Amino acid sequence: MIDLRTLREDPDRLRASQRARGEDDAVVDTLLDLDERRRSALTRFESLRAEQKSFGKSVSKAQGEEKAALLARAKELAAEVKAAEAEAEALGAELDELMQTVPNIVDEDAPHGGEDDYVVLETCGQPRRFDFEPRDHLALGELLDAIDMERGAKVSGSRFFFLKGVGARLQLGLLNMALQQAIANGFTPMITPVLVKPETMQGTGFHVAHDKEIYRLPEDDLYLVGTSEVSLAGYHAQEILNADELPLRYAGWSSCFRREAGSYGKDTRGIIRVHQFDKVEMFSYVRPEDSREEHRRLLAWEKEMLDALELPYRVIDTAAGDLGMSAARKFDCEAWIPSQGRYRELTSTSNCTEFQARRLAVRFRDKDGKPQHVATLNGTLATTRWIVAILENHQQADGSVVLPKALRPYVGLEVLEPPK
Repeated sequence: MIDLRTLREDPDRLRASQRARGEDDAVVDTLLDLDERRRSALTRFESLRAEQKSFGKSVSKAQGEEKAALLARAKELAAEVKAAEAEAEALGAELDELMQTVPNIVDEDAPHGGEDDYVVLETCGQPRRFDFEPRDHLALGELLDAIDMERGAKVSGSRFFFLKGVGARLQLGLLNMALQQAIANGFTPMITPVLVKPETMQGTGFHVAHDKEIYRLPEDDLYLVGTSEVSLAGYHAQEILNADELPLRYAGWSSCFRREAGSYGKDTRGIIRVHQFDKVEMFSYVRPEDSREEHRRLLAWEKEMLDALELPYRVIDTAAGDLGMSAARKFDCEAWIPSQGRYRELTSTSNCTEFQARRLAVRFRDKDGKPQHVATLNGTLATTRWIVAILENHQQADGSVVLPKALRPYVGLEVLEPPK
C-alpha cells in the first residue's frame, strides 16, 4: 500500500508512477478527494463528540422545561454524532478499498515502457556452439526417462507432469544446492505453507477478487500460493520487529501453483510454463534505507547460483509497465535456451519497499522508539524451470547430460544417461 503522507505531500510522484506503469493517474485526484472528505468527517465527528460530552454536564444541572429542551437537543446531538461517525467510517473504507488497488510507486531509476522496454544490464557467459543438432529439454527429459508429460496430463490435466528417476533427483539436488547457498549467506531455511488466508494473499499485493492466476479453495476461503514470498511476507504480519535483528532473511522452499490464465497456446511443450512447480525463494525484511543495497545483494546471490551451474545468462532491468503490483523495481536473470535461440527468465528479484509491510502491518522501532514500516524484498534462487536450462545447455550428442561440477554432490551423479 502506498503511503498516505507521500500522497498528500507529493501527489505528482504517484501521478508520474502511474503514467510510467501505463496506469490511469486520475486515481490520484480521487484518492486526495476521499482523503480530504474522510479527514473533514473525522474532524466533524470529534467536534460533535466533544460538544456532546460538554452538553451532558449542562443537562445534569438543568431543571424543568429547560432540562426537557436540553434532553431533546442531546438526542439530536447523539444522532448527529452517530451520523458523522458513520460517514467517516464509510469514507475510510472507500479510501482503503481504492488504496488496495493502487500499485507501488515505481523506483525513479526503473526504465519506462512496457514488457519489451527492458534494459540489458549485463550478459554473462557465451551461448554454447553445438557440433550437433541440440534437443529441447522435453526430448532430453523423455530420452532420460526424467520427465513424463503424458501421464501428468492423464492424472491432472494439461500443464502437469511427473519428474521421474534422474529428473526427480535433479530437482531435489538443484533446490538443495540453492538452500545450502542461502544458508551460507545467512538465510534461515523455511518450509512454508502453500495455502494462505485471503488477507495474507491480499497483503502481499495479489488481488484475490480479480487475479486469475490464483487457485482458490472457496469452501475454506484459502488460496494456493504461486510463490513462498506470500507465506514469508505474512510470517511477521501485525508484528513490531526488533530493529537490532534487521535484516531478517528467510529462504522458503515450497511447491507453487499458478493457473496460467491467458497463456493458452504459449509454451505448451515441456515444463517452462506449468501449473505446479517447486522453488526456493529468498525473502528479506530490512530498514527502508537499506532496501536498494539489499536488492543488489539478492541479485548477486542469484548470479552466484547461475554461475555455479555454468549457465549463460543476461540480467535485465524490468520496465515500469511490466512490474508487478508490489514491485518498485525488478531485475530478471534470463538463461540462454538453445532450442529456442533466445533468453528466457529463470529468476527475478524485486524491491517492494514498504508497500507490502504497510498492507501487512510489519514494523520496527527506529532509534527514537517510533514504529516504522520495514521494506521487503524477494528473489528466486532456484525453481523447476531451471531444469530446462541445465538439460539443454549441458547436453551431449548421445542425449546424456553432463552435470556442472557444483551440482554433482547434490544429485549424486556426474552424468545423466538414457536408461539402457
